[in-house]
Amino acid sequence: MKTGERELEVKFYLEHPGQIRDRLEELGASLVQPREHEVNLRFDTPDGALKEARRVLRLRQPVPATLRGSADPGPSAAVLTFKGPADLGEGIANRQEIETIVHDLEQARHILEALGYQVAVMYEKYRTVYLLEGMEVTLDDLPYGNFAEIEGASAADIRALAERLGLSWECRIVDSYLAIFDRFCARRGLSLRHLSFEEFTGLSVTAADLDLSAADSAS
Repeated sequence: MKTGERELEVKFYLEHPGQIRDRLEELGASLVQPREHEVNLRFDTPDGALKEARRVLRLRQPVPATLRGSADPGPSAAVLTFKGPADLGEGIANRQEIETIVHDLEQARHILEALGYQVAVMYEKYRTVYLLEGMEVTLDDLPYGNFAEIEGASAADIRALAERLGLSWECRIVDSYLAIFDRFCARRGLSLRHLSFEEFTGLSVTAADLDLSAADSAS
């Protein structure tokens, strides 16, 4: 594994995302990506072998600001990502992550499908990205609720920043958004295909439905 291929992160379910945004700005966080709509295509084999092995193969569009740099990769570009199984030994998700920019999402999809992979699920969100003290903090608006995600170099750094933001460490989440989606569908007896705003139209979702607790309830 190459240096820099580790991803350490935790998520927090939010009831008051505006308060966390205000707190980030009070602490001097830099806004590196204003709120942006994002679409993710997660691939798997027909028998779900990648999901079973807790591995992720994904195409994401648009390219996140943190990967774009000063160059514009173009409207057709996407990010191809592989993630290995998560190690939860420090109470956070610690996993291998390999990412590269591809300049044509449809061609990349065509290659993956030619190799026998298929789109298992599409999920979308609106994402805002801040940088603070070398850590990346994202505010995500998903079809089933609002979340903050903190990515850093160590569990201790991530926890310290979470506490400065007023987030309860005991309420941290190490599950993926799709794992939360699967749990929600099972609890509600739903057979939704995608984690999309369209499929959630008319659905009311509570923290109990997601089996989560709000980390900012004391804010």
